[in-house]
Amino acid sequence: MPSIPFRLHPAASAALLLALGLSACGTVPGQRSGLPTLDGQLPLVIAHRGASGYLPEETLEAYTRAIELGADVIEMDIVVTKDRQLITRHDPNLAISTDVAKHPEFASRKKTIQVDGETQTGWFSDDFTLAEIKTLGAISTDVERPQQFNGQFKVPTLQEVIDLAKAQSAKTGRTIAIYPETKNPSYFAALGLPMEDQLIALITKAGWNSKSAPIFVQSFEPSSLKYMKSKGLQTKLVQLIDGDGVDLRTGQITFAVPSDRPYDWTIMGDKRNFDVMVTPEGLAEIKTYADGIGPWKRYIISTKGTIGADGKPVDVNGDGKVNDADATSQPATRLVADAHKAGLFVHPFTFRNESRRLAADYQKNPAAEYTAFYKTGVDGVFTDFTDTALAARKALAQ
Repeated sequence: MPSIPFRLHPAASAALLLALGLSACGTVPGQRSGLPTLDGQLPLVIAHRGASGYLPEETLEAYTRAIELGADVIEMDIVVTKDRQLITRHDPNLAISTDVAKHPEFASRKKTIQVDGETQTGWFSDDFTLAEIKTLGAISTDVERPQQFNGQFKVPTLQEVIDLAKAQSAKTGRTIAIYPETKNPSYFAALGLPMEDQLIALITKAGWNSKSAPIFVQSFEPSSLKYMKSKGLQTKLVQLIDGDGVDLRTGQITFAVPSDRPYDWTIMGDKRNFDVMVTPEGLAEIKTYADGIGPWKRYIISTKGTIGADGKPVDVNGDGKVNDADATSQPATRLVADAHKAGLFVHPFTFRNESRRLAADYQKNPAAEYTAFYKTGVDGVFTDFTDTALAARKALAQ
């Protein structure tokens, strides 16, 4: 593996990270944090797609680096190949995170289709065998992140990630959990490539089909979670809760396809949006089939911008764009407290270091954002930058 130009952070001490699977939230049993988490213990640091702030996401190299940085959990999205293999990609559309466009042998497979109501053009995993996908290289999905590793690392299967987590647990002496998501499950089911039964089989084969096992299974689609539960999956289950954006005039979450509602709801004609899930009634419904929620972080701490005379948000920092860096974080909502009251843990997504993604009052310091969320009592955070999340957690614990 090529040398990687960043420093490992020493924040991942063994005292914080041992015995991951032994409590509801996975932190050290008996180590009280002083934070209002569901069990009073320190929040998990969940490596979102691996060390995706530094390396091409959802590769064995990215997951290994996240573990080296000290992640408690590595997170991955699951899509399906033509020959029914489960691989780790965030999108069925391989154009987003691989170099498939540079492979002339696959040029004829480029197409435009609908994925969960969104029109996409590219190459799709269900048109490729695993052997063909193994010829592709993973690429960075953010132009602000390192590009020198593009094309060097391959797309792994879920089984390969399970094997990695077990090997690294044995090597490091601390349990590394995994956090797979059934990605676009209705899309794949409609193609005759449902993923849930195969996922259950892999989990069972790993010896992880229990609440205490080092695994969380997540989905945006309630029917996917409910189906797996009905088929005997006993792991911790997590309902993801999305949104499209924030109206910087009001701080309210906005909704648009494909982030307006679970796509299985769209298929069933249910017109409600994701926000019904964060009400006490919605949380009570989730508790009937899941153990926790993974909400977009703006449901917990939103942002508001400065509004000009024309009624539009102002580009405060003058960089030609209006984004989080031009907004101010708002007081926390009751979501964490309400979820805990319902008996659900809370793992918000996604925390990133880039200044354009940080509210102005954090002063370009990502640790300030983590600290604000940790203080609300969240039980874990999905992060692209494991080392930053751990440093903020260590500082707060001390």
